[in-house]
Amino acid sequence: MSTISYYTAEGLKKLKEELENLKHIERPKASQAIAEARDKGDLSENAEYDAAKEAQGLLELRISKMEEVYSNARLIDESQLDMTKALVLSNVKIKNQANGMEMKYTLVAESEADLKAGKISVTSPIGKGLLGKSVGDIAEITVPNGILKFEILEISRD
Repeated sequence: MSTISYYTAEGLKKLKEELENLKHIERPKASQAIAEARDKGDLSENAEYDAAKEAQGLLELRISKMEEVYSNARLIDESQLDMTKALVLSNVKIKNQANGMEMKYTLVAESEADLKAGKISVTSPIGKGLLGKSVGDIAEITVPNGILKFEILEISRD
């Protein structure tokens, strides 16, 4: 069963570039490694050949999975998003009710998440808890060490 994933234009471009790199650069390198190992003699006792074949199998599996993800990827039409609720591509400023700390996150698809860049996945506990909330709402989010309460201060799209 395949699942549809939603991407920004930037995220979809990165996915396509990575897939193209695997198919047109890494795949020929794997074939070359097998050919070089094959030229070294008896294949029944050639560990280098076995390792190259295994690496090629793993590469083909990775390519296959990425092709499936790419075929089920959909570009998010930002013009159709509700600006009053926290959705994918929303920049959400939140305030932790327990300690008063304010944070700003961009909600993105799982594959585009990068906490250092302030991008959290909509499938993460915090991302799920913020989805659909409006300014002024309190999001109660269950995390492994309890329940966190965040007030939604601001929602924007830049």
